[in-house]
Amino acid sequence: MLSPFPGMNPYLEHHALWPEVHHWLITLIAESLVPKLRPKYRVAIEKRVYQASGEEDTLLVGIPDVTVQRSQTATNSTTQNVAVATPPLQSVTVTIPMPETVRESYLEVREVATREVVCAIEVLSRKNKRTGEGRKAYKKNRQRVLGSSTHLVEIDLLRAGEPMPILENGIQSDYRILVSQCDRRPSADLYAFNLQNAIPSFPLPLRKEDTEPLVDLQELLNGVYDRAGYDLVIDYSHEPVPPLKESDAAWADVLLREKGLR
Repeated sequence: MLSPFPGMNPYLEHHALWPEVHHWLITLIAESLVPKLRPKYRVAIEKRVYQASGEEDTLLVGIPDVTVQRSQTATNSTTQNVAVATPPLQSVTVTIPMPETVRESYLEVREVATREVVCAIEVLSRKNKRTGEGRKAYKKNRQRVLGSSTHLVEIDLLRAGEPMPILENGIQSDYRILVSQCDRRPSADLYAFNLQNAIPSFPLPLRKEDTEPLVDLQELLNGVYDRAGYDLVIDYSHEPVPPLKESDAAWADVLLREKGLR
């Protein structure tokens, strides 16, 4: 079953679904590219591993302050020598952030003959767009690629969080795809689009002498939605998480009612 949205489905951004969506999308992008790139190139699924604190992705329930007071005793002659027992303190249960090992997948297009990485393809995770180790690890890898002879494709399908930095850019959009060709830097192609737009296709940069295959990200995301059976688990009677801005919420409500999902 196809997604009811013409472009990005905002319900897929939910924190409980996005890690699975990310995994599916990386896999389908690789699967779609293999027949287009053989035999000169191969597509490898790589992993970035780092340590993060659980507090980066979890809201902890606040525990009210506990005030411990000492008992006040009288100092007159009849009571000053009497020992007063202090009631035992009771512990409270709290939650502490635990370290976790995070593994984020991305793609590398490698030239078979030279084994060189020609293009890196990244699909941003929620941790990449939040302050913390996830963003630090990704930005470090991003800078390494941008300082090399490797092309970069950066796909951001998450409304929440801080977009990756682009100099002198006043463009505001819900989603974006950045295609950075190594020989054109610091210039790059930015595909900025919003909830109501279809996801644009983009050419995958390779060696200059090669034809660049077109990546139809909309078709691939529709494939993710269908293969994973998200129509069976998404309740469209509720608002998506994170919530939509007012104008988009009104548009989505009309769309979902027309499709009989509300």
